[in-house]
Amino acid sequence: MKTVRIMLVDDHEVVRLGLKRLLENVAWIKVIGEAGTAGEALQMAPSLQPDIVIMDIRLPDDSGLVACRRITSQWPHIKVIILSSFGDEELITQALRAGASGYVLKQIGASELIRAIEAVQAGHAALDPIGTDRMLKRLHEMEKEHRELAFKGLSDREMQVLWLVAQGKSNADIAEILYLSRKTVSHHVSSILAKLGLSNRIEAATYAVRHHIEDFVEPPTF
Repeated sequence: MKTVRIMLVDDHEVVRLGLKRLLENVAWIKVIGEAGTAGEALQMAPSLQPDIVIMDIRLPDDSGLVACRRITSQWPHIKVIILSSFGDEELITQALRAGASGYVLKQIGASELIRAIEAVQAGHAALDPIGTDRMLKRLHEMEKEHRELAFKGLSDREMQVLWLVAQGKSNADIAEILYLSRKTVSHHVSSILAKLGLSNRIEAATYAVRHHIEDFVEPPTF
């Protein structure tokens, strides 16, 4: 495997020493530099040009996330793995937004850290699994909340009508399926368009599909 050049950034010398000894036991890893602050890391990165920076999230002069953002924006080929004591989904999200390729806990074992370095070097993300699970769960919840808001104000009957519109059904079809008059169906369609700020049935069908109406309505049998 090609040698992976690592720069360590942590304000605790003992932590850096421990990481260095651990990593230098791996034949294909070479620690080429150490920094104790965000400022030092930013000064050293352009000259050292490491493949990966392993950086503490908390540094005495600035956040590791701020340094991560500056490094990845100025030198996109340099990848950053954030080290943290907290598997918090919000911190993981912030790290990803800052350009980090990895987010691992300081409590992980040597083998897990090596696997994270391998993954990041190969172009994959390396994230703390517990925090990632929480983050994904929250993202799914937010997506569902967003979808629910998309249909806010529609009655159960209007949701059924909209679902059938999305199925390509005509007013006559919908009237037969829901045992309604065509006039009532027409009224429902007009109400749906008005509430959603749409102009026609095609827009309504597209809107319903895009926001996954099937997750929020019990399809009528026909």
